[in-house]
Amino acid sequence: MGEGILIVDDAAFMRMMIKDVLTKNNYEVVGEAENGKKGIEKYQELNPKLVIMDITMPEVNGIEAVKKIKEIDSEATVIMCSAMGQQAMVIEAIQAGAKDFIVKPFQADRIIEAVKKAIG
Repeated sequence: MGEGILIVDDAAFMRMMIKDVLTKNNYEVVGEAENGKKGIEKYQELNPKLVIMDITMPEVNGIEAVKKIKEIDSEATVIMCSAMGQQAMVIEAIQAGAKDFIVKPFQADRIIEAVKKAIG
């Protein structure tokens, strides 16, 4: 397993916000992607320790992307991000292989808590 964290979200400001929280807490962000398709490509290229992925994205959504990443690497660690009221999708994401989820709007401590739980 590689190092660092890959952030996959179609909203640039969300990627920036997550990256900011992670770097302030001494986590390394090795890459970013703006949709699930690019996220899968970046995963193969970077082999990150952790992926933080939005559920709702254009082209390939987060659930499909998790399934694909898990096919590529059954040991992949993925944390999903969802907006309030997407419980059904969160459950689907967990069943697809996601380890945890964080709900938007994010609390910085919740992001760090999920990351610590996922990769220590």
